Amino acid sequence: MNATDRTPADLLRSALAADPGRPLVTFYDDATGERVELSVATFANWVAKTANLLQGDLAAGPGDRVALLLPAHWQTAVWLLACSSVGAIADVAGDPAAADVVVSGPDSLEAARACRGERVALALRPLGGRFPTVPDGFADYAVEVPSQGDRFAPFSPVDPDEPALIVAGAEMSGAEVAERALGDAPGLDLTGPGSRLLSGLGFDTWEGLSAGLYAPLAVGGSVVLCRHLEELGEEGIAKRIESERVTATVR
Repeated sequence: MNATDRTPADLLRSALAADPGRPLVTFYDDATGERVELSVATFANWVAKTANLLQGDLAAGPGDRVALLLPAHWQTAVWLLACSSVGAIADVAGDPAAADVVVSGPDSLEAARACRGERVALALRPLGGRFPTVPDGFADYAVEVPSQGDRFAPFSPVDPDEPALIVAGAEMSGAEVAERALGDAPGLDLTGPGSRLLSGLGFDTWEGLSAGLYAPLAVGGSVVLCRHLEELGEEGIAKRIESERVTATVR
């Protein structure tokens, strides 16, 4: 984390400048067998495209609320950083009826229909695949995002002291997210570049968000983000820790 890093989007820009080719997020879904590895550069490209979709097609800007009805997933991490890039408030598991935009996984589409603003659906299929049939009233993220630009510039400057994240009822500014993430790192045994944390936590708490994205990003480390880790068993987890060169775990 550099002295100029005031928001999660700043943290990503610094990571991209430092070592774009290193792994940032390695995602496993142990219910489906899916594994996806994203370098800093690949992750940043997804963030830029998503931020362009959010700002351009969905007309979201600073202060707008984006309800994220999504599990711990690599695409959720992308949306969190896209919101930070635009200056929108990422409201994790937030009330769709109070949101300007809702982003929903396949299991929460009915709840997401309460949003009177823009609605985006994620199939959460391997390799970012599309829905076989686009849900009525939603844009399919996998259809809309590929054509977006690879570089992003916000229409309005993002104020690091404005609200940026709501999780479990707690609201934080972008600066608070970045500062708390860096402060969490020692307790997670993230010692700096090269640190690799395996997280089996959900994204519905600050602890899960910090371990699963923000803290590794803040120190130049990486995360092995595991969904449905309980499916793997202790022996399987031990093998993953070895094969992925994990240096710390939280679950």
